Amino acid sequence: MAKLFLVPTPIGNLDDITLRAINVLKEVDAILAEDTRTSGNLLRHLGISKPMSAFHLNNEHQQVQHMADRIAAGETLALVTDAGTPAISDPGFMLVRECINRGIEVECLPGATAFVPALVNSGLPADHFIFEGFLPHKKGRQTKIQQIADYPYTTILYESPYRLVKTLQQLAEVMGPDRRVSVARELTKIHEENVRGTLAEVIEYFSQKDVKGEIVIVVESAMAQPSTK
Repeated sequence: MAKLFLVPTPIGNLDDITLRAINVLKEVDAILAEDTRTSGNLLRHLGISKPMSAFHLNNEHQQVQHMADRIAAGETLALVTDAGTPAISDPGFMLVRECINRGIEVECLPGATAFVPALVNSGLPADHFIFEGFLPHKKGRQTKIQQIADYPYTTILYESPYRLVKTLQQLAEVMGPDRRVSVARELTKIHEENVRGTLAEVIEYFSQKDVKGEIVIVVESAMAQPSTK
């Protein structure tokens, strides 16, 4: 029966792909890839040869109907992103919604995603948390930071290495320099780094570095802070 598979791919270490993911990628009719070059490298590493089509944030609106039509016509497709689980700050949601609305079967495999190891590594409470993904670049950014400052749960953010220090400084301006934070960089890769401390301490550390790689910021909740009221 034709269906859509959502297949998580490694966020760094290629050994993190599951056996089931490999088997699905071997068996599907075609693969939808956020970047066909990146996914092509992974497929070559795995010894898999499959037709690929580009499916990314810039063409998602245009491609959703066409890809759903292909599945409805009998094809089984796998959706992969450059790294991690599709639809988590990556394309995928719109296609999943369209398939569900049409009664097309959707199956998401378990696998790699960056925010879970970053959260667990942080040492901050992980029983309740809020995942915010990327902050707005301009409009609504300060409002969102103020909301995060008041959240009663640990908060997880994604960030570009080029904006890391600026974002930490903006968090400190609203939350104060003593709010605890953990920054995970290059998870599962050779140069993986988890830096923990107060916002002031982590800002000082990264201000002296040329920051590279994928970034996850984990922020302590307001409930963990002593009240100043």
